[in-house]
Amino acid sequence: MEEQRIALLSEGIAFIEANLRENLDLDQVAAALHYSKYHLHRMFTQTAGLTIHEYVRRRRLTEAARALVFSRQSILDIALSAGYNSQQTFSGAFKELYKSTPARFRQAGSFYPLQLEYALTPPGKSPLTKEDIRLARQEDIPAWMSLTRQVIDGFPHWVETDYRKRLRQSIAYRRAFLLLDGSLAVGAMIFSRRSGHIHFWAVHPQYRDRGLWELFLDKLTGDLLPGRVLSTTTYRAGDKADTGYRQVLLRLGFQADALLTEFGYPTQRFLYLPPNHEQPHP
Repeated sequence: MEEQRIALLSEGIAFIEANLRENLDLDQVAAALHYSKYHLHRMFTQTAGLTIHEYVRRRRLTEAARALVFSRQSILDIALSAGYNSQQTFSGAFKELYKSTPARFRQAGSFYPLQLEYALTPPGKSPLTKEDIRLARQEDIPAWMSLTRQVIDGFPHWVETDYRKRLRQSIAYRRAFLLLDGSLAVGAMIFSRRSGHIHFWAVHPQYRDRGLWELFLDKLTGDLLPGRVLSTTTYRAGDKADTGYRQVLLRLGFQADALLTEFGYPTQRFLYLPPNHEQPHP
């Protein structure tokens, strides 16, 4: 049954990817699959963590950003290809998620994706524990990168070549931890033992409701950095680019702290205080 559901949704994603330039909506995707739009909406949202409408929007804007950097198309032509009927409407939608106008993004010349194509797989059935979280090895890089491409919605300004280089260094310095379900990377974390800062923390979208966030936090606070204050950064409140990462940190007990700007993008620091830790004075 699970395999059938994943196969159906994968077919839907393939249809979306093949028709990104069309005026796609839920009705069209459901019709192409010969499936109920209500059931499709529920299954897609539960599995991917966002609606078909939002997935299409983010994928279109990602491909528009790619075209801005790597092609000579006019901004109007890119806007029309992305499904917008005017350059002004496109510019507003683009700036809402990329925090830059299309013209400035093109001028900067640095492409990063909001959303890459989802690659769905049937989740494993065995329960995972914090003991399954282990130090990553260099041979794990392909699996790690496959996971990272599924979660780049949580990491503005993610550039694959730069990230891969930093990942190799983190593995060499024993700062990278990985959770596998069979051969599939389903969770990953990079952190600093010196500062307690979490530089990268990801859970596969299909595993987001299986307690993996809690497993990593338990591993970190119980085994790796007991009694330490932890920090990380994520989206600011109200950022339309956030697909739920801020809410995850709040649910786990992190507290919102200073507003920051990283790589030109507005973010916010979050702190995790261990039990009995003295609250910082305002």
